[in-house]
Amino acid sequence: MKDIACLLITGASSGLGEEFARQLAHRCETMVLVARRGDRLTTLAGELVREYGVQVRCFEADLSISAQRNQLAAALAEKKLHPDCLINNAGIGDYGTFADASWEKLETMMRLNMEGLTHLCHLILPDMISRQHGSIINISSLASILPIPDFAVYAATKAFVSSFSEALRIELKECCINVLAVCPGPVHTEFGKVAARVQGQDFDGMREWFYVDKEQVVSEAIMAMDARNARVYPGWKIALAAAGISLLPLAVLRLIMSTRPRKSA
Repeated sequence: MKDIACLLITGASSGLGEEFARQLAHRCETMVLVARRGDRLTTLAGELVREYGVQVRCFEADLSISAQRNQLAAALAEKKLHPDCLINNAGIGDYGTFADASWEKLETMMRLNMEGLTHLCHLILPDMISRQHGSIINISSLASILPIPDFAVYAATKAFVSSFSEALRIELKECCINVLAVCPGPVHTEFGKVAARVQGQDFDGMREWFYVDKEQVVSEAIMAMDARNARVYPGWKIALAAAGISLLPLAVLRLIMSTRPRKSA
């Protein structure tokens, strides 16, 4: 029994977005995949159609640009596609000191991670509310609960995502629409390559101990969605770290983060 009539996934061409598509394909009647790399979307769509028989629509769009978000919403309306599950996965990072950052990259990151996610919720929600049914999964990060040197703006954008998701969940409770913030730690995807300012740039060596496979991240996120949870930290190490962080006073967090090894460019 397919319980999702129409699923919309952003950033679906790779990483967690692609994995969500693969793990939810058997539950969907129609899947809408959105990303900047249309060729990858087409390849993924072909695989999903062959393996699961799901209907797939692909939209090539840069969601950091407001006009393209509006164009996506218009195309969905024209094709009578009404998502009852929205997964806001599209996002980028930037690794390095704030003062040395490219403002263009920081601005794009803020527009995509915060503005794009918020705008898509605003575009999709009225239809969900009219049907009194739906789910929204916003991909946040463990970084949302930490002020991280060399990841300052990225962590701040994810703090916005988690806070926004919590408030939106309360607003939509009476509409039977669940909002989930997924807060993974390090995951082996293309995120690190895009976030790095120098080819081959490395992050903290200790991060490797915290890595969680993307398959597990998505599996735990789907379980949390089905359980109508508010937030999930996939992987027991990440969940334990999040619990510990939540108990620490801000002064202690400042001390810990100020002594954290740094390898910024």
